[in-house]
Amino acid sequence: MTEDEHFMREALKEARVAFDNNEVPVGAVIEYKGEVYATGRNRRIEKNSAISHAEIEAIQVAGAKLGDWRLEGMTLYVTSEPCIMCAGAIIHSRIKRVVYGCKEPKMGAVESIFRIFDINELHHKPEYVSGVSENECSGILTEFFQKVRKSK
Repeated sequence: MTEDEHFMREALKEARVAFDNNEVPVGAVIEYKGEVYATGRNRRIEKNSAISHAEIEAIQVAGAKLGDWRLEGMTLYVTSEPCIMCAGAIIHSRIKRVVYGCKEPKMGAVESIFRIFDINELHHKPEYVSGVSENECSGILTEFFQKVRKSK
């Protein structure tokens, strides 16, 4: 198992917690110096907040723990491609690298719809890798939305 797969497995644990709480199952982990530094999961329903995405939650935890909004040298692992809001937060927080599992064809801002991290004029451009543990990451989303459709 690669380091990316290891940390994505941790992000998938967060996605499962979101799933169990009837939230869209997206999980995030921020790695720093080889350790899980912060975690986050979708909590929009729980917090009644449109901005409570997994990435935002993890970024807030990491910043509070570090005592700084600059998360330089950190890697964000997230089970689904970040949206435009989360991509903006990633850029502003100076995260070095983003690793995500599956593409998000309706809201993806890294490769699917927008390519935010590829804009040359940005003051910070994180590295990114997609497709890590893609089947597991897309599978939990498929399972969740099948469950939602069945309940209606």
